[in-house]
Amino acid sequence: MAFITLHRERLKYNFERLEYYFKSKDIHWSVVTKILCGNELFLQEILNLKPFQVCDSRISNLETIKMLDPNVETIYIKPTPKRLVESVVKFADISMNTELETIKTLSHEAVRQGKLHKIIIMIELGELREGVMREDFVEFYNSVFELPNIKVVGIGANLSCLYGVLPNTDKLIQLCLYEQLIEAKFNQEIPFVSGGSSVTIPLIFRNMLPSGINHFRVGETLYQGTDVYKDEPSSLLQQDIFTLSAEIIELSEKPMVPEGDFGTNLEGETFTFDQTNVGKTSFRAILDIGILDVDRVNIFPKDGEIGYFGASSDMIILDLKDNPKNYKVGDYLEFSLNYMGTLRAMNSNYIEKRVG
Repeated sequence: MAFITLHRERLKYNFERLEYYFKSKDIHWSVVTKILCGNELFLQEILNLKPFQVCDSRISNLETIKMLDPNVETIYIKPTPKRLVESVVKFADISMNTELETIKTLSHEAVRQGKLHKIIIMIELGELREGVMREDFVEFYNSVFELPNIKVVGIGANLSCLYGVLPNTDKLIQLCLYEQLIEAKFNQEIPFVSGGSSVTIPLIFRNMLPSGINHFRVGETLYQGTDVYKDEPSSLLQQDIFTLSAEIIELSEKPMVPEGDFGTNLEGETFTFDQTNVGKTSFRAILDIGILDVDRVNIFPKDGEIGYFGASSDMIILDLKDNPKNYKVGDYLEFSLNYMGTLRAMNSNYIEKRVG
């Protein structure tokens, strides 16, 4: 069975480095756990690090987190579906919101449960994902402040996730100015200006982060050690927090070009082949994972000499060329993964999860 390993010490190293940098700027940060897909083993590793907050986009994952540690503060980080209002109030201490009618429903449910539900209101800064339009923002806040059992604890914005709109000083200053406007107009303290995600972290090191930004939601940089702004590894952090291992279940020397008439494969692809390879052979290794489990463009063999032939639903076929390292059936090949590669592998029930 294929397995994915979370390397505990590498994760701890990145967490402690980020904790140091954020504390030096008086910034609170929340660990985004959605990449872990609710896996209890890996979630416990996060909770062992004692994060200030954890946040997720799946309420079932927050339920698991509360089961593991009832005292950790949780954030639901996408607009609340009305069907989940009861669960969001129960398992999320804070939720991010953009719809007044939904917040009214959260208020009603918070009254019913006898709880104070905290919210961060998201504002649209150009990414065109979730967010209240800027011209509606003041009136929106005015309506929310009137609701019982609802406490506004933040203003936030999302950038980069949909169209790749990068955060910059001007956009983040706008966010800070809106927070100052709301505080002044309504005489209400807004503790968190949540303008930070992994893509915003490099602005800290360039001294380009406005001082008013005091809350980050961080996933990719913690788990991948990446400078998301430049889409490259960060020299300040460790990479390969996760490693995917898959077993060779067949290894044979076979022709490089298939024989017969060609149609389409299960993904609707039609193939052509370099005819200069007719008559040539290569060692083919078949692995016990397929496109049901992973997206091959997001996983990378640690043996850089290995190539890719193709994949079906539950098998990947790799090109070992002349097999200079003498791989054999039963050996495991290791892969590095980017963020989407890790997310896909974590979501597969057919890949075992281990801590190393």
